[in-house]
Amino acid sequence: MPSNPQQSGTGTTNPNRGSDENFIVERIYKAVMEQRLAPNTKLSEARLCETFGVGRMRVRRALLLLSSQGIIELQSNRGAYVACPDKTEANDVFAARMLIEPPLVRQLAQSSSDINLSVLTDHIRLEDAAREKNERTEIIRLSGEFHTKLAEATSNKFIFRMMRELVTRTSLIVGLFGSSENASCPDDEHSKILQAIQSKNAELAEQLLISHLNHIQGGLEMETHQEPQDDLATILGAT
Repeated sequence: MPSNPQQSGTGTTNPNRGSDENFIVERIYKAVMEQRLAPNTKLSEARLCETFGVGRMRVRRALLLLSSQGIIELQSNRGAYVACPDKTEANDVFAARMLIEPPLVRQLAQSSSDINLSVLTDHIRLEDAAREKNERTEIIRLSGEFHTKLAEATSNKFIFRMMRELVTRTSLIVGLFGSSENASCPDDEHSKILQAIQSKNAELAEQLLISHLNHIQGGLEMETHQEPQDDLATILGAT
């Protein structure tokens, strides 16, 4: 998922920053994750140009970046729309993760003495800090990133690429359909998984990971339907 480089400035907008397509990407991403932009909302190029005060090329580059991250869908002859994963897609994403992640953490636990796990420990501290501040977007991003860091720790670039794509899609699904109480991975489950890996308890690490994924999926409210909006300037807060 995209990083959040403008965290400290979300309350005010520097007009010079609106000309950067990365700023546009961040604004749209944040609005989707905070459930202010509903699935299937049309992102009109003309409206976005007016909202951010930029030309079409910058808007198109931003939309291409968002499309590559699975946040929006570019539909031929229709334009850009906020992605709308359905229940079947959500189930498929979690099924794929169930095939990959449990054996992944088992492997990490079996070889934990050869792996530097301090990055994961530091990452959990960042998650805790975001929860204390109740930063929903950052919580979702960091929660997903923990799982990509687990994959990265295997040093298998193909597993990492697959997990990054699955986690990105999961974060979108959670952002769109997770309730405010289930906006992220439950508070202490990442810590418990990491502790099991550190203690070389491969079976426990695998069991905790399975329970963890079930917990995330069980917190989704896939029947919830937001109505698409059209007041992009107000929603994106760029004026």
